[in-house]
Amino acid sequence: MPSETSLASYIDHTLLKPEASRQQILTVCAEAVEYGFKSVCVNPLWVGTVHSAVKDSDVLTCSVIGFPLGATSTEVKVVEARGAVADGADEIDMVINIAAARAQDAETLTSDIRAVAETVHEGGAILKVIIETSLLTDEQKVLACRAAVAAGADFVKTSTGFNGGGATVADIALMRKTVGPDLGVKASGGVRSLDDARALIDAGATRIGASSGVAIVKGEQGAAGY
Repeated sequence: MPSETSLASYIDHTLLKPEASRQQILTVCAEAVEYGFKSVCVNPLWVGTVHSAVKDSDVLTCSVIGFPLGATSTEVKVVEARGAVADGADEIDMVINIAAARAQDAETLTSDIRAVAETVHEGGAILKVIIETSLLTDEQKVLACRAAVAAGADFVKTSTGFNGGGATVADIALMRKTVGPDLGVKASGGVRSLDDARALIDAGATRIGASSGVAIVKGEQGAAGY
């Protein structure tokens, strides 16, 4: 189990509120550099701002694609991902075709993820796949995780935080069991305390997505947010 200090390197410090201002984005970037978070995760609009703000540090730039519904076409997700990587994103978190997962349509699901994975990898970035656990049964979660593996993704991720629910120990354990030891597993949605983060890492998470990163590493209770 990582110490509070090393725990920071697990955290994607996140600000995905649509009304976020440039100054709020810059504040999050400064916090990420100060505390040594793994990345700053923002909407595509802010990728260039974050990339510039953290360029002299070890903090990565992360953005979201097809967010938060996953209901755009594969072609649109590819264009959006290509643009974010071109603007400086090191990591891309995409939302799956949730309807395909619920219909247990593995072919459509895998094809959607693969197209984005290939685009992201061509740009030298990595892909995390948000399966939106709160909208899926356990059987559908397994299907989505297997599709992510088959499509060449680098991580699977629990949630957007926008559709209810969030990361649970049970879901992280199921996802880790499904993808095996080598793929990354990101817990995101409702992670607001040091105890939350520790429990999820113990269950198999290798990354934590949270807007409460500072509170987590300080052992405090964070507020709700994205």
